[in-house]
Amino acid sequence: MADDKSKRDFRDRNRIAADEEYELDYVAKEHGVSRQDVLDAIKAVGNERSKVEEYLKRQSK
Repeated sequence: MADDKSKRDFRDRNRIAADEEYELDYVAKEHGVSRQDVLDAIKAVGNERSKVEEYLKRQSK
C-alpha cells in the first residue's frame, strides 16, 4: 500500500518504508550507499530510521 501523500502529520517519519523506492533512494543517497545496502540494513536491524542510519555508519567504517 502506497503512502497517502495528503496526510501531512509525519507519523511515520521515524521509519523507512522498504517498499517505497523514493525512501530507499533518499537514505541511500544521504549515506552514500546503494539501495541494496539500505535493504540489507533494514533486514538486519528493522525499519526504524535511527537504527538503520547507525547501522550504515558502522558498516562504512
